[in-house]
Amino acid sequence: MKANKKIVLIMALMLIVITFIIMAIVAINFRDYAYQSAEEKSKIIAEIVRDGLTAHMMNNIMDKRSFFLQNISNSKDVDSLWIVRSENVINQFGEGFGSEKPRDELDMAVLKTGESMKTIEETSNKVLLRISIPYTASSYGSPNCLDCHNAKEGDVLGAISMEFDISAIRILGGITILKILGTSIIFLFFAILITNYLIKPYLSILEHLRVVIEKAYRGDFSHRVKISGDNEAGEVAKWFNTLIEKFQDTLGAIEQNISLFIPHNTVSNKDPLVQSKEVIEELADIYRFKKTIELDKDKMDIYERLFFVMKNKFKIDNFAFYEVDLVKGTRKLIHITEGKSCCEGIADEDVSECRAQRTNAEVSSEEFNTLCPSFKCEKVNYFCIPFKINAEVGIVISITTKNCEQLQEIKKSKQLLDSYLEAVKPVLESKILMEILKESSLRDGLTGLYNRRFLEEFIDKATSQALRSNITYGVLMLDIDFFKMVNDTYGHDVGDIVIRGLANTIKTCVRQSDLAIRFGGEEFVILLHNTSEEGTMLVADKIRTQFAGQKFIASGKTLQKTLSVGVSMFPENADSLWKCIKFADVALYKAKEDGRNRVIKFDLELSPEMKDY
Repeated sequence: MKANKKIVLIMALMLIVITFIIMAIVAINFRDYAYQSAEEKSKIIAEIVRDGLTAHMMNNIMDKRSFFLQNISNSKDVDSLWIVRSENVINQFGEGFGSEKPRDELDMAVLKTGESMKTIEETSNKVLLRISIPYTASSYGSPNCLDCHNAKEGDVLGAISMEFDISAIRILGGITILKILGTSIIFLFFAILITNYLIKPYLSILEHLRVVIEKAYRGDFSHRVKISGDNEAGEVAKWFNTLIEKFQDTLGAIEQNISLFIPHNTVSNKDPLVQSKEVIEELADIYRFKKTIELDKDKMDIYERLFFVMKNKFKIDNFAFYEVDLVKGTRKLIHITEGKSCCEGIADEDVSECRAQRTNAEVSSEEFNTLCPSFKCEKVNYFCIPFKINAEVGIVISITTKNCEQLQEIKKSKQLLDSYLEAVKPVLESKILMEILKESSLRDGLTGLYNRRFLEEFIDKATSQALRSNITYGVLMLDIDFFKMVNDTYGHDVGDIVIRGLANTIKTCVRQSDLAIRFGGEEFVILLHNTSEEGTMLVADKIRTQFAGQKFIASGKTLQKTLSVGVSMFPENADSLWKCIKFADVALYKAKEDGRNRVIKFDLELSPEMKDY
C-alpha cells in the first residue's frame, strides 16, 4: 500500500474513532441529564405533595387529596404517582384511599431505611425511571409533625413513589448523535480530500525516493526521482538526483582507478560500493604484505611469507615453488607442500622442458591433461603459473588439486595472486641484488666456488628448509691425494693450478642446483641437491675419475693427481648437514687409509664412536 493511502486511511480511522468517542460522550451526557432532570423534578414534586398533604390535613380535608394527587400525576413526564404510608401511620390513621400500603420491595426498603431510592427500566421503546422519596417526622418547623403523629423525631411516616417517562430525551439524544455523525462524515470527507491534496506531492517523492534508494542499495545507481515542480518536493527531488549523479560519477572514477590495481573478476560482489570496499581491503592487505616483506632479511623469508599467503588466504593446499635462473636456463625447487614434485627432474636442468616457463603462459590440465609433458603425476589436476622477477630470475608455481572444482576456485583468484606477486617483485629484486653483492664476498677467489663462510651462513637455514620440504642432500668431502708434495716440489703456483683443475672438474660434474664449496686448502665439500644415494655415488666417482685423467704441466713435466672422496646422505645418516659433513670427513679419512683414489660411503662401522655424535 502506498504511503498516501496509508496516511489517509490512518487519518480516517482516527477521525472515526474520535467521532464515536464524541457520540458516546454525548449519549452518556444526555442519559445523565435525563436522570438528573427527573430526579430534580421528583424532589420538587415530593415537596409539593408533602406541603399539599399537610395543608389537607390541617384543613381537615384529607378525603379530598385524591384530586390533588391526580392533578400532580397528570403533569408532564410523570407516568404515575402514589403515596405509601408507614406501618406506624397505618396503625394510627388506617391504610388510606386505595390502600396506601407499600406496593413493592422498593417502597418497603425506602420506609425501612428512610433513604431515597431509584430504579431504571429500559426497553427498546421506552425508558422508565422509578424514584421513591421518604417523608420523616420532625418537630422543627411548622407544622410540628409530632403534634399529629404518634411518632418520634426522624421516624419515617411514609414515602412518595413516582415513575417518569424519559424516552423523549433518549430520542432527542439519538437525533443529536445522528447530527454529529452526519457532520463528522462530511468533515471527514473534506479532511481526506484536503489532506490528500496537501501531502500527495511529499508522499509521492517519498515513494520515488524509496524506489531509487532501494535500487542504489542493490548497486544500481542509474535511477532518478521523476518529480518536477517549484515546490519543496521538486527541490528535494532535484538535489537528491544531483547527489546520486555525483555519487555515481565519483564511484565510477574510483572503480576505474582501483581496477588498475586489482581486476574486477577477483571481487565477489556486483554492488559497486561493496566492490570498492572489497578492492580497497585487498589493496590494504597487499600494502601491508609489501611493507612486511620489505623488512624481511632475505629472499627466503619473502618466499616463506608468500607460501603462507598462498596457503591461508588463497587456500592452496598443494603446490611446488621453483626459482628459475633465466641466464643458465635451470630451475631449483624452493618449496613443496608435501611429497615429491610431479615435474620431472629434466626440467630442473633444462627449464625449457617446463611448458609454463617456455611459453610464459599459464598451463592448466583442464585444456589437456597431458599438456605439459614433464608433469608425470596421474589423476591429479594441475595449474602452473610462470612469473618473471627480472632478466635473470623468475619463478614457477605448480599447483595441484584432486578435483576440478578446487582448480576452478584457484584459477578465479589467480589475478589477485598476481597482485601479490607484483608486490613481491621489486622487494625480491632488491633482495636478489643484495644477495649477489653478498655472494661475491662468499666466493673463493681462486676457484670461483663458494667458500667456507658461505657454507656457515647457508647450512643451518638449508637444514631446516630441507627437513620442512622433504629435500635430500648427498654430501661429498673431497681431498687431493698427496697435495703437499705438489707445493713442496713444484711450488704454490702449480698447486693453485691443480686446485683450479679440480674446481673445474667439479663444475662440469654437478648440477646448477648443487653447491660446491672450497672447504679449505685442497679440501672441497659438495652438497648434491635432492638426489639419491646411487646418484650421489655416481657423481662422486665421476669427479674422481675425471680428475684422475687430467694432466697438468709443471717444469716441463706432465703431472697427474688422484682424489679421495667421503660420502654421507642427509637426512639418512643425520638430521643435520653439519653432522653429515663430519660423517663424510670420517669416510674420507677411511678412503685415505684404504689407499686413496677411491670413494667411501659413511657407515657407523667406520667409526662406532660417532653413534652418539
